[in-house]
Amino acid sequence: MKTISLFASASVVLLACSVLPSPAASAADSNPADRPNVIVIMSDDQGVGDYGFMGNPIIRTPSLDQMRMQSGYLSRFYVSSVCAPTRASLMTGRYNYRTRCIDTYVGRAMMDPDEVTLAERLSKAGYQTGIFGKWHLGDNYPMRPMDQGFDESLIHRGGGIGQPSDPIGAEGKYTDPTLVHNGDEVAMEGYCTDIFFDAAIDFARKQTDSNEPFFTYIATNAPHGPFHDVPEELYQEYKQIDFSPILVNKLPAKRRVAEFDKLARISAMITNIDQNVGKLFASLDKLGIRENTIVLYLNDNGPNSRRFVGNMRGSKTQVDDGGIRSPLLFHWPAKVEPGDTSDVMLAHIDLMPTLLDACGVAVPESPGLDGKSFLPLLTGEMDDSQWETRSIAFQTHRGNVPQKFHHFAMHEHPWKLVHPSGFGKERFEGEPKFELYNLEDDPKQQNDLADKHPEIVQRLKEAYSNWFDDVSSTRPDNYAPPRIVIGTEHEPQTVLTRQDWRHSSGRPWAKNSTGFWLLDAPEEKRYEVELILTDKDHRGGTATLHLNDETHTFDVAPGERRGHVMEATIPAGPHTLSVTLSDSISAGVHQVFLTTQD
Repeated sequence: MKTISLFASASVVLLACSVLPSPAASAADSNPADRPNVIVIMSDDQGVGDYGFMGNPIIRTPSLDQMRMQSGYLSRFYVSSVCAPTRASLMTGRYNYRTRCIDTYVGRAMMDPDEVTLAERLSKAGYQTGIFGKWHLGDNYPMRPMDQGFDESLIHRGGGIGQPSDPIGAEGKYTDPTLVHNGDEVAMEGYCTDIFFDAAIDFARKQTDSNEPFFTYIATNAPHGPFHDVPEELYQEYKQIDFSPILVNKLPAKRRVAEFDKLARISAMITNIDQNVGKLFASLDKLGIRENTIVLYLNDNGPNSRRFVGNMRGSKTQVDDGGIRSPLLFHWPAKVEPGDTSDVMLAHIDLMPTLLDACGVAVPESPGLDGKSFLPLLTGEMDDSQWETRSIAFQTHRGNVPQKFHHFAMHEHPWKLVHPSGFGKERFEGEPKFELYNLEDDPKQQNDLADKHPEIVQRLKEAYSNWFDDVSSTRPDNYAPPRIVIGTEHEPQTVLTRQDWRHSSGRPWAKNSTGFWLLDAPEEKRYEVELILTDKDHRGGTATLHLNDETHTFDVAPGERRGHVMEATIPAGPHTLSVTLSDSISAGVHQVFLTTQD
């Protein structure tokens, strides 16, 4: 592990005030290149109502409120109900079911490496590309962001800090985290959100100095849990707040203290993001590039607790509107007038074609995109009435293969056909119970009109079925998980974690759960295999490495979490790898390191 200071110079853009300065000072400046720079900011588990400009009476977001006043605004913008599917759709302009990314863990958040990302398209067009924060589409070659079009990559593994993919010894550290910089683990100093924004600002400065257009993707892991490590000063301020006005349900007094504390921590994380947004805009002004830099802000799914979502219902994992809506702020002073808005129904699949359109990059014919550029709606070339009515589908649930009609919503504004059968299970029992809502008249989804409009139910049901059959037949064996490729020069050491294993038994991330990894070896090589256990409180014993039908047994020293090492030759071809432990070892398999010895 390296310990370095990557971004010491970023402090020159810090401001005491978090509110965006007016763009007027930089309006005369322009990017030396004709093409705009692009910055996409996406927070993690910040809900549709967690903004001052969305009517939240408690959570402070002054920079984003100012950004709303100075930007185009898409008021009817949809995302997926959980994070990895949204990220796959944002990166590809395609429904996530086309990409093999169908869930958030146990190997189902990995995106097929054949998918072509926004970063790859812009890189090919001459953009310098950087990601800072959360990727969540595969931790190993060839699925890492550095394999998928990003020149600069500073990320955490898995779906968040505090998950089984954390670097060993740095588990759960939002402050002074160990991150992965261009493939190498790096011990950092500071709070993770601050680090990501500072790195993005430093990246923008370097590209501006080089007169290169850039694409920057800032994907915070905040305000995703765990909530033990949050910005302390902001947390102390929010601890004094009565959060009753933004709770969806009234809580008994014994639960209120714990829920208020959780909301104070979440609010501190959100306001910290907002402060960094202000810092980012200040840096764009200082660099003189704000006029021709596109800055987008959105959240990836609904809120991670039952709290204020405006005039909607729902939260994260739910396909009700509160679980799949996000405001989308589109800041581009050179082309988009402040206050320009659109109420057209749009979604994450539309971001890639829109940004390619703005950057003058042709939309590819293959693979085909599901999204459509909405840029004309914000530049005045088209008004809302000219936008063709279309249907957009949303579906996500646990499991290895999507099930038709399970936990989905089909939208054709103003109609919403929904079967909220529950995210947390792989299948539902019996016949689907469809609900139909007119969102224009009933945004809170309180008046089910399915019995009154059976013809609309049937039409949207058929549209959904056609969509499901289409996305499910994108490629042969459409929902087979991608394989991790080992033993290449791109990744001499492969870190296998429970984030991407295929779960066998027990709760997926529980201490003694079991699973296996699907691997592919381009050629035969000798490997050092190191086993890392979930903890060191065990009596020792033996571990057995299972490689297809081959087994290798080695000793596990008592009282040690790691250092359990053996060597094995892995031939070329596809492999299934797992590790079993003797009964005397009261710990579980946490990670496995495969390091090439050739």
